[in-house]
Amino acid sequence: MDLFELAGQQERLRQAPLADRIRPRTLEEFVGQEAIVGPGKLLRRAIEGDQLRSVIFYGPPGTGKTTLAKVIANTTKGEFVQLNAVTSGVADIRQVTKDARERQNHYGRKTILFVDEIHRFNKAQQDALLPFVEDGTIILIGATTENPYFEVNSALLSRSRVFALQPLTGGEITQLLKNALSDPERGLGMYRVQVEEKALEHLVKTARGDARSALNALELAVLTTSPDPQGIRQITLSVAEESIQKPAVLYDKQGDQHYDVISAFIKSMRGSDPDAALHWLARMLYAGEDPRFIARRLIVHASEDVGLADPQALQVAVAAAQALEYAGMPEARIPLAQAVIYIATAPKSNAVYCAIDQALEDIEKRDVGRVPAHLRDANYRGASQLGHGKGYLYPHDYPGNYVEQQYLPDPLLGTRYYNPTANGNEAKVRERLRRGDP
Repeated sequence: MDLFELAGQQERLRQAPLADRIRPRTLEEFVGQEAIVGPGKLLRRAIEGDQLRSVIFYGPPGTGKTTLAKVIANTTKGEFVQLNAVTSGVADIRQVTKDARERQNHYGRKTILFVDEIHRFNKAQQDALLPFVEDGTIILIGATTENPYFEVNSALLSRSRVFALQPLTGGEITQLLKNALSDPERGLGMYRVQVEEKALEHLVKTARGDARSALNALELAVLTTSPDPQGIRQITLSVAEESIQKPAVLYDKQGDQHYDVISAFIKSMRGSDPDAALHWLARMLYAGEDPRFIARRLIVHASEDVGLADPQALQVAVAAAQALEYAGMPEARIPLAQAVIYIATAPKSNAVYCAIDQALEDIEKRDVGRVPAHLRDANYRGASQLGHGKGYLYPHDYPGNYVEQQYLPDPLLGTRYYNPTANGNEAKVRERLRRGDP
């Protein structure tokens, strides 16, 4: 590299976005994804030992897929080559594989090929890579925001290990922003910047786990804010709102607003008001609440306040939670909303909730006695000689598969925990129990 190339490279680095300039260069600088690159983890050991095999990094934008590839580039003794699936074709792949084969044959040096957005490669392009990945000429690193089990050829996938990257936590993004503010070489440390706590929180919250989004918004806020008379650039909440183009919502995930809004959300569904429930759902989603928390509350509410009045409510809630894991946000807002509307408009009953809590209270406070002899297991050695199971009436031997007999322990005879309402499906259950049917 001559002086002109070096100068050009330095200028490109200087003009690059903050998220690119501040990108970690080593595993020690890398923030987040402890589950896959934490101390002692398989991927970390492979990178540190320069023993990496083909991998695919799968996760939302701004979670560190490209950064991990760059860390590998800085660590490996092999040749690191990068392609972007959007701009590269089969001819580019053939050239890379040809060079890799020559490099391997002449110098015994391995080639690591990083393909960004690998899901955009069509079948022919992926097939062109396959033989070289298979024989080890190329170690593939693919990065994708799409589910690789759907978007990557099964043959190529079977020769790679998939690592799923998760959205960064608020604490991790906060750390990245503070690192950027204090770094005078690659970050914003050459400026005198003071960021309000609420402004920092807003940038973190609205980034929703996307480090790139948060860093670029911080850079825009700093560069477009004029210094005050003391030479300090004051980054207020209003500046942060403008920089990330999203107003702040009065909602504190750790404080009163978190509890007040989720309470209003649950009470609106319990009160059968789908419009109010949707409002509170939208407020939480907009403010950056963890959608998994919302999904968990839907599952609980479906049993607590609907129960057997409409057993389908629990299935809808669980399906919404599964859809969230499968599709991710923002798409999963739709199945979440569907579950909210279904639960809000379903007939209500808290009979299941009351039944289990009363049963647990009796276990804690009452003498509940032993298992009646006729209900005990008679199959283990010596049990039948002890009278276990004697006198048990097998319901399937009786008309309607029902026969009346004692099932509760003696101290609880006559106790009723489950008291079905007359609402929805529970009315049918109530009628069956009233007649003594099962």
